[in-house]
Amino acid sequence: MTTVTELGPRLGIRPTCAALGLPRATYYRQRRPQSAPAPRARSPRALSPSEEATVLSRLHEPRFVDLAPAEVYATLLDAGEYLCSERTMYRILAAHQEVRERRDQLRHPSYAAPQLLAQRPNELWSWDITKLLGPAKWTYFYLYVMLDVFSRYVVGWMVAHRESATLAERFIAETCLRQEIGRDQLTIHADRGSSMTSKPVAFLLADLGVTKTHGRPHVSNDNPFSEAQFKTLKYRPDFPERFGAIQDARAHCQVFFPWYNTEHRHTGLGLLTPYDVHYGLAAARVAARAETLAGAHAVHPERFPHGMPQPPARPTAVWINPPQPRAIEEALLH
Repeated sequence: MTTVTELGPRLGIRPTCAALGLPRATYYRQRRPQSAPAPRARSPRALSPSEEATVLSRLHEPRFVDLAPAEVYATLLDAGEYLCSERTMYRILAAHQEVRERRDQLRHPSYAAPQLLAQRPNELWSWDITKLLGPAKWTYFYLYVMLDVFSRYVVGWMVAHRESATLAERFIAETCLRQEIGRDQLTIHADRGSSMTSKPVAFLLADLGVTKTHGRPHVSNDNPFSEAQFKTLKYRPDFPERFGAIQDARAHCQVFFPWYNTEHRHTGLGLLTPYDVHYGLAAARVAARAETLAGAHAVHPERFPHGMPQPPARPTAVWINPPQPRAIEEALLH
């Protein structure tokens, strides 16, 4: 892969760094010779290797082997002997992998943050289920929503009396069929709700050739686009406090989702609608906006002190949990 240091002299340092989203300081830092870090000097207060071996052997004695370093430290002090501090005992034990929890405890596995990239429609979907308040206390209807991450287009929705794996399986199958999803084309992301992690859904996705991913437990930020869509739904002025019947909830959604897909302009989409981005109309829409702005600039150029105005750019890539900037820099540089 051609590196920034190779492209910079040929294309210009400023435009190359701007195109890659890197600060110019990173480019110049990479050009400088990399010197090995100086070895860290040993502290004059540190124990010598022989003294560390003495401390470790005392800790291994039968009378001390089952005691905490604090008790060993106090016992030796009472006997008129000082080897090192309690903290140093812990440090020596840790260096030899001898510090651990003795009790058998349930340890939760470490979940890595999912990093998912969408560069076109119908490449990455996100789905979730939210509750809609029913006519009485403790009564709910369940809204299933499937969202295309790249375009924010709602490709499918359903209101049901309950949340179940069987309904989720049918909902996903019908949505994939309606969008004509091929094998190995799509990744579907969700949280770890019971319907999302159920075996029927997993078997269905395997049969369809769809990859499934899940967010980390109790981390709502791992499914941000579905959460944002639900917020748009529930913060609308016409969203009722309760629905009198499931027919009322479905009627409300039949009005909301066409508005959301075809009229609602997203800041994350360059103020385009999900329909424009999902069905390939974004480039023409941006070009028409640029032409309108150019006409306005031609009539009153003094009103645009920064030059020709440009419409917001349409998205080219959308991430769930993007890599950290340093990781992106290293990937681009190397």
